[in-house]
Amino acid sequence: RRLLCFMDKRISQEVAMDDCGEEFAGYIVKITGGHDKQGFPMYQGVLLPSRVQLLLPGRSYCLTRGRSGERQRKSVRGCIVDHDISVINCIIVKRGANPIAGVTDKNVPARLGPKRASKIRRMFDLDEKDDVRNFVVRRVIKREGKKDYSKAPKIQRLITPIRLQRKRTQLKLKQAAREKTAKQRSAYLELLASRRKAAHDKKRSGTEEAPAPVAARL
Repeated sequence: RRLLCFMDKRISQEVAMDDCGEEFAGYIVKITGGHDKQGFPMYQGVLLPSRVQLLLPGRSYCLTRGRSGERQRKSVRGCIVDHDISVINCIIVKRGANPIAGVTDKNVPARLGPKRASKIRRMFDLDEKDDVRNFVVRRVIKREGKKDYSKAPKIQRLITPIRLQRKRTQLKLKQAAREKTAKQRSAYLELLASRRKAAHDKKRSGTEEAPAPVAARL
């Protein structure tokens, strides 16, 4: 009875949880998914409360593998909540007066931070002159009886002096390749023109040295 407010609701709909109990008074949640008693997930876009079999693309969120263009037939649950749903995934849209134990009464820090250099600059409002490596989010690994150590992700798209040097080397190699191709093309065109001229001169000299035709006798 406490969960009747979720019945016949669809994914991405907002639900007021006043009927779920006094501890949830004032809370408004948004349904993001769920699965039934057998573990089949709810699929957005299937406007049915029952289970169906669909020919899904190989890279949908119900499949973790598959080539590009491949499709597989899988059983999924519709996006409408009914009595067969055992788990409902929700996010809190509006908080109520009373905090929920273990959910809204504590702040859980983010385990991982941004990895790309531009996103780290955006997060800490850095300039191009600031070193991004000093602001990467590190997490401390604690071990019993051993020394603690910290881990940090490898920064992606980081512009370093080695990267600039490698880029200059690649540009020089490309420029040298273009110049070599241009020289080879000019040499080929000169050779082709000389051979054509030689063939034309040979043909012209052959026509000049040919004997005159003999008149036919009567």
